[in-house]
Amino acid sequence: MKIGFYPDVVNENATRIVASTVVVLGLLTIGLPNWISLGILFYGFTARVLYGPKFEPFAYIVSQILVPKWKIPFKPTAGPPKRFAQLIGFLFVLTAGSLFFANQTFYFRLTMSILVFFASLEAFVGFCAGCFFFAILMKIGLIPEDVCEKCNNLNFNK
Repeated sequence: MKIGFYPDVVNENATRIVASTVVVLGLLTIGLPNWISLGILFYGFTARVLYGPKFEPFAYIVSQILVPKWKIPFKPTAGPPKRFAQLIGFLFVLTAGSLFFANQTFYFRLTMSILVFFASLEAFVGFCAGCFFFAILMKIGLIPEDVCEKCNNLNFNK
């Protein structure tokens, strides 16, 4: 059963800009722990996992307004590995939220720091750790090849 719609091919440049918003919000949440910025992160990852950029404000603004206005080139990359990466981010924010509400400040900040580290790799270096692990899971057969036909046919997965 497919939930929502996530594009088969996405703009790598746009995903890096969205990752930078995760870095900024993550740092804000680590420095000033609060349920509002944590909630924004949670909503963002949830919306991106389920529907891609369509219902997530930062991703929508980046893909529909900033990319065209700034004439950022479309650099195609496969969508399913990016969706998998969003799922991992969702799990980190869910864990961080649980720790926040359990008053486990140290572990909350540690979890958020790990999320910010990996979002920083995506935003500033262009390395998607979730995509890397997606490729490994495909190679060992835990993710069927038909999940990512674009990965195989267009050789987006490096």
